[in-house]
Amino acid sequence: MAFRPRRALAVFWKDFLDLRKNVGLLVSMAVLPSVMVAVPIGVVWTYVNTPYQADLRSVAQFYDPSLPLGASAGRFLIDKTLTDWFGLFLVMPIFVPILISSQSVAGEKERRTLEPLLASPLTAAELVAGKSLASLVPAVLITWVAFIFFCVGVDIVAWPLVKGPLMPNALWTFGVLVIAPLFAFFGNGVAVLISARVSEARMAQQISALVVLPLVGMVGGQVAGVLKAGFAYYALQGAVVLVLDLFLLWASIRLLDRERLVSRWG
Repeated sequence: MAFRPRRALAVFWKDFLDLRKNVGLLVSMAVLPSVMVAVPIGVVWTYVNTPYQADLRSVAQFYDPSLPLGASAGRFLIDKTLTDWFGLFLVMPIFVPILISSQSVAGEKERRTLEPLLASPLTAAELVAGKSLASLVPAVLITWVAFIFFCVGVDIVAWPLVKGPLMPNALWTFGVLVIAPLFAFFGNGVAVLISARVSEARMAQQISALVVLPLVGMVGGQVAGVLKAGFAYYALQGAVVLVLDLFLLWASIRLLDRERLVSRWG
């Protein structure tokens, strides 16, 4: 059956209107970006106020033993914090689609509003496209808005030390515009697959949220000095996630096939 974009957009618009009415979900979606923006700004502010403290130099030399004697440890740690924090920032574009997609699939099963969709002439591809757009568009927009606040906040608090804008740099710009949407699609794909298998939105969210653990673990490796983050490091992550996205898209279309769902939930 041919893919008709207007049908997918109708699903997207329906889910978007449902999202606007879910105040609890909107509040949940706002908490994570606030933390992701406020915490690194606070860390940078701390480094700016104590740039030449002896303890900071010890920490900086742990990551780079060749740090020149006259170099500012605070400035070094600011640059490292900004590079490492991007790995944690990617949790946001993964987690926000999980919150939305879990509600849009498993939540519809709970509210018993999925049956009208299954009775419509929608194809599986149109259903997946519509529901994916309904979670991807808010997730990417929230990520981009949080990025703007992040850049402004970092530049304001870092200005007394660096005397110039630090953000947005090339890594963050490429990451937020290219890698973050790939991670958002990944979170959405995982949530759609799990939501199609479980009967409760809360359970779908809890299980889907486990996918952020490897990402958090890699950031832990960066902080511990085991992994060294950089442009190539994050680009490789993006390439791996792109492959996973293609698999999740294929699996979602198969799993959300209307006849398959009707036979399972009918």
